[in-house]
Amino acid sequence: MASVQDLKRRVRSISNTRKLTRAMELVASARLRRSQQRIEGMRPYADRMLELMAGTAKAAGAANLPLLQRRDNVRVVGIVPVAGDRGLAGAFNAQVLRRSFALMREAQAAGQEVRFFPIGKRAQSTIRFRRFALAQAWTGFSDKPTYADAQAVAHAVADAYVNEEVDRVVLVYNAFVSPLVQRVTESEILPIATDRLEESADEDRSHPVDFFFEPEPREILARLLPVYVETEIYRALLESAASFFGAQMTAMRNASKSAGELIDNLTLAMNRARQAEITQEILEVVAGADALTQ
Repeated sequence: MASVQDLKRRVRSISNTRKLTRAMELVASARLRRSQQRIEGMRPYADRMLELMAGTAKAAGAANLPLLQRRDNVRVVGIVPVAGDRGLAGAFNAQVLRRSFALMREAQAAGQEVRFFPIGKRAQSTIRFRRFALAQAWTGFSDKPTYADAQAVAHAVADAYVNEEVDRVVLVYNAFVSPLVQRVTESEILPIATDRLEESADEDRSHPVDFFFEPEPREILARLLPVYVETEIYRALLESAASFFGAQMTAMRNASKSAGELIDNLTLAMNRARQAEITQEILEVVAGADALTQ
């Protein structure tokens, strides 16, 4: 049985750990509110961007543009897992990597090669450790991504697709639902799905508007397609950042709760140990007194 001093040291250590987890929970909560504001402001823009591109694509007709070309023979699949630079967020990073590796196994079962374009130190280190094909990686901005970061990723994957280094690009990230719920989402960003453009265009038919395009719709569409890819990646980065802080806040709250329960159990054990020591000392005194009287 542990001594009272050992139990006191454990209680003191766990109390210090609980102070740290509570501080991290408060920091994550404050940063989560800012991330929520950013993603809530980004979602309408991304939806409007899709509507604009759909209308332009409808006016351009059958535009033979590189980012719209769907290849019949898919040889190489590019996977872009969006993870975090740090841990202590529960299953946030693990579930993205788990889904990415499941996609890899599906592609390999179909006879396709897989190349990774990871975002975040956790994804990069795991892929390097497992010695998977790593095309390019980005780190250092998972907590507070900017549009320039999304542009860098979009340009790299778009160039790889246009140069036929990859024939399909899939984005895997945590979509923010609530501080307690983050949904793993996979989205095919290249080639750009023409059926999605058609669905968005059909939704706008109830409000028909005639536009005059200058320059030609095909030229405008050629400029909009890369911007659309950047917007989709930026949206995923913001969703992932908000999801990370939500997952970290929940994980730190659970850690603080578990630390409190452990402190209560150790305090109870410490009181029992102290009572046992006092009882033992009383018995020794009584035994000594009995020995003296005999």
